[in-house]
Amino acid sequence: MIRLENVSLNLDGKQILDNVSLQINKGDIGVVIGPSGAGKSSILKMILGLWKPDSGCVTIDGIDICKLKEKDLLKIRRKMAIVFQGNALFDSLNVLENVGYFLYEQNELSKKEIEEKVAEVLKFVNMPGIEKLYPEQLSGGMKKRVAIARALVFDPEIILYDEPSAGLDPINAKSILDLIKKLKSKCATSVVVTHIMNDAISIGDQLTLVNDGVIVENGSVHDILSSNKKFVKDFFYEVFQDAELLKKEHLV
Repeated sequence: MIRLENVSLNLDGKQILDNVSLQINKGDIGVVIGPSGAGKSSILKMILGLWKPDSGCVTIDGIDICKLKEKDLLKIRRKMAIVFQGNALFDSLNVLENVGYFLYEQNELSKKEIEEKVAEVLKFVNMPGIEKLYPEQLSGGMKKRVAIARALVFDPEIILYDEPSAGLDPINAKSILDLIKKLKSKCATSVVVTHIMNDAISIGDQLTLVNDGVIVENGSVHDILSSNKKFVKDFFYEVFQDAELLKKEHLV
């Protein structure tokens, strides 16, 4: 379980997060959504322990990570993986070397065991047999799948996604979102940061709408779409319009 309790953060005189509280249960997909500069990515950095709040606490499975020393924090981070918006693949390494990078660095498995593990996660993301290809030979959607495979290679309990469908065409974007939902079968807890409304609604068990460092609304998709708050309605305007149209046409 991931929990932020009354978290506030001020950087260089700017309030980044203001009394933010949210909880994402084990195995759920929690989506943090909001406009650019709202504080979404700051929440990811808090969960990773890269930033510490000025007040409040961040707990992972009941452990307050804000009080941990770096060596103990590293143990918590070993449970996590992050999929970066730009994928962060090494251009000079092939897919096998990219996906297995951290396993090679740890030097705890044999070369054969690493190759088998890489093949396993590539199959899970529907990209088998591409180990010898290089990033320049991959499409945007393929790169994103490889990045997710790399995140999965050491069986993380928590996966963080920063704008997972950004820059992808609708078909590839949907396939990535379907893959995130598929990961629920592995009981992984997911935290997804996005500014795309339909992405949030299609995958989120829980949505947290953030603006100017403050949580405007938090709850299920139904809770969000039922909200009477002006900012929520303005932000989800297109979704609300579609919902009203469906009702009008008696399709829902």
